[in-house]
Amino acid sequence: MATKDTSGQEDEEDLMAMLEEEPSHAAPEYTTATFKSTRIANGHSIENTAKGVLDFRISHRFGALNTGFEDFFGLDAAITRIGFDYGITDWLMVGVGRSSYFKEFDGFLKARLLRQRDRGGMPFSLSYMGAASVQTHKVTMPAGQEFFFSNRMAYVNQLLLARKFNSSLSLQLMPTHLHYNLVDTKAQPNDIFALGLGGRIKLSNRISLTGEYFYVVNDNRFPNTTNSLTLGFDIETGGHVFQLLFSNSTGITERNVIGRTDGNWGDGDIHFGFNISRVFTIVKPKGFENSRNKIW
Repeated sequence: MATKDTSGQEDEEDLMAMLEEEPSHAAPEYTTATFKSTRIANGHSIENTAKGVLDFRISHRFGALNTGFEDFFGLDAAITRIGFDYGITDWLMVGVGRSSYFKEFDGFLKARLLRQRDRGGMPFSLSYMGAASVQTHKVTMPAGQEFFFSNRMAYVNQLLLARKFNSSLSLQLMPTHLHYNLVDTKAQPNDIFALGLGGRIKLSNRISLTGEYFYVVNDNRFPNTTNSLTLGFDIETGGHVFQLLFSNSTGITERNVIGRTDGNWGDGDIHFGFNISRVFTIVKPKGFENSRNKIW
């Protein structure tokens, strides 16, 4: 009686079993779009610009709403920052900018240290952000005294610890250290320590609610300052993200937002503003043209 040869079927089953064991060697699946922009509002998010991509950013803050009709509820007084961020690699980005507030120039770098994975492995993302800025406004000194360039400088060290819990909710912690080379009096601190909390709640495919709060830990903080609170919306429109926000902070950079906020939400010291971001691919990834030709 003839018997059926099942060796081919057994070989196929063995091959399938081997393939099922392969995922441990596959490339990790990293979590993407924890936030929709490299900024939550005023502060940085965990996101980086991709390698070879230039992000042109315009940030605009109007005056306080409680100034009334005379200043058209803050629209007559505006602060603007223009910046350029660039992805050197997929884990390192740098940026420079200029703000009209105290005629400030700033630069930063942001490096990814850990990345959250979708399936097991790392449960959160971690980045480091370091920045320096110089305020170039005119300073009048008493006769015989000199105002040094170093007096204009301030520095920021910040960790960004974020987790995307699901497609609708992301949270981020931001322990921060600020150093001012010069302060007004000996009683004021040269170093400020703060803890920031930021978040994003997805409302629709293109709109998200965002929030950002910085709590200053120092007992001896700058006089007449408060903690910064910013609420806003992210709106995705094609090649850019449009951010509308309300904040009690007048400035835009960390040295002003975290350490020098003097507005109070309860008194109506709220500034309406927006950030607009437009990205341009400067260096195309290898194989980009070939892959595009294959698709089209």
